[in-house]
Amino acid sequence: MKPDDIEKLNNIAKKLRKEILLMTAEAGGGHYMSSLSTVEILVSLYFSEIRINVTNPEDPNRDRFVLSKGHAAPALYAIMAETGYFPVDELKTLRRCGSRLQGHPVMHRLPGLDTSSGSLGQGISTAVGIALAGKMDKRKYRVFVLLGDGECQEGIVWEAAMSAAHFKLDNLIAIIDKNNLQISGPTEKVMSLGDLKAKWEAFGWSVFNVNGHDIPDLLATFKKIKTVKNKPIAIIADTIKGCGVPFIENNLKYHTVPLNEEELKKALDCVM
Repeated sequence: MKPDDIEKLNNIAKKLRKEILLMTAEAGGGHYMSSLSTVEILVSLYFSEIRINVTNPEDPNRDRFVLSKGHAAPALYAIMAETGYFPVDELKTLRRCGSRLQGHPVMHRLPGLDTSSGSLGQGISTAVGIALAGKMDKRKYRVFVLLGDGECQEGIVWEAAMSAAHFKLDNLIAIIDKNNLQISGPTEKVMSLGDLKAKWEAFGWSVFNVNGHDIPDLLATFKKIKTVKNKPIAIIADTIKGCGVPFIENNLKYHTVPLNEEELKKALDCVM
């Protein structure tokens, strides 16, 4: 892409960070730290890589996206609004009773969602099923699934990984948001993941590393993976929890605690 295109995507990322902060503040809570670490990944996917059809969200030939780390729903809602699935103003209804934008994605309430998610590990399992169905139906769509690194401590993740390799699902791309933190502390202290690249490779996946906040690096990686055949693909994205707001970055105090008025203003100044 041209430098002007990259600048445009980076500006969209800034806008998404602003919307994530505003909607979670309005809701009185929400996983804004976990959402902020995914922003460049989602911008790169939705504005360059994923084939979607906003006017026909049920298009059978569209690519699929599954947010396995469903608690990062604010980031998903922000990118969906930005791509035109629903009005940006609706983001203010996050977590309200009767809203289409619940704390975790709820399928059928909102056009553009390919599955409900929230219970960690189940998203990638669903993604394996969707990818296998695509192969059986001889469709050309790809399935992208975004996981957290803490989520990779779940046994169900590795059952899904084993199944994907067994069925040679080269239409399945798992992106691991490796921000190194979870609600109870650093992932390595809570339950060490060891060499995550080696683990996914041992389960039969083709694995790539990427800077999860560098859009050109993400786009280059998405280009590389198109050469992989007969293997599912894992992209390990190194990220920062709370990225873009220095005083909350890697600070578990802010995992889900609502920002007060002064903190919100300070945070918004960081992302403007």
